[in-house]
Amino acid sequence: MKIFALAKINLGLEVIRRRDDGYHELRTLFQSLSLADELEFFPRNDDLIRLSGNKKSVSWGNDNLIYQAALALKRAKPGTYGVEIKVRKNIPPGYGLGGGSSNAAVTLLFLNQLWNLGLAPGELVEIGRQLGADVPFFFHGGFCLGEGRGDLIQPQPEKWKWAVLVVLPPFSLSTRWVFQQARLSLTSKPKVSKINQFLKSGCLAALENELEEVVFSRFPRLREIKEALKDQKAELSLMSGSGSALYGLFATSQQAEEAGREISRLFPEVEFRVCQTVKRSQYWTTIGVGV
Repeated sequence: MKIFALAKINLGLEVIRRRDDGYHELRTLFQSLSLADELEFFPRNDDLIRLSGNKKSVSWGNDNLIYQAALALKRAKPGTYGVEIKVRKNIPPGYGLGGGSSNAAVTLLFLNQLWNLGLAPGELVEIGRQLGADVPFFFHGGFCLGEGRGDLIQPQPEKWKWAVLVVLPPFSLSTRWVFQQARLSLTSKPKVSKINQFLKSGCLAALENELEEVVFSRFPRLREIKEALKDQKAELSLMSGSGSALYGLFATSQQAEEAGREISRLFPEVEFRVCQTVKRSQYWTTIGVGV
């Protein structure tokens, strides 16, 4: 059976403080996108997990989050059969678009059904949380507030739909590296939450990604791309997550396509994708598997 794992962007990201466990306390807004990976599952008669995919740059070994998700379910419920999983990657890895986390979440959802494990939604979310901080969002989809490490999810009312121009520089970034570069100035003084302001007012201009300065100081070309997105009249232009992807929100796909062509002319090294934001109800219809 084929299922789909949707990408996400972050409509703002705030770094609140460094936690005692070494992670950072965050506040962020997640938004699902129509850009999606395709996963096919084939039952096996043995107890092995076999994983393969179309991207040579991606590890398809036991360090892949899909493999880790399947293994976690096997450990939770010993005696399950094996599975072969084939993946077509459309979400570029290492760009802050959540492809690996989304893959892990839908794998947990589908194998819970395929293997008839009967795990409750909360149990699946907890397993997902151990795999990665972004994974719990993908058990909700749509538009959500994330707090804690980004793993405490609160679904929000969905009032808007945007066309999204995603700009992909010729390099990816390590989330760990970005947070290692984050300076104490990000968390050293009290700040008014622009995300909370946005949730009250709906003013997109209030939103920002506080990791941008960390990344832009090392990669100033990304700052130029963000400014170019503003020049193309994007309603909001930000880096997604820890980067390196940037995006612009537009009223229509035509506007996003035109902006993408202009960005490609100005920055010939980049690629771009035009997709749509996905509301929560559409999210569950699209991925093809539910709790």
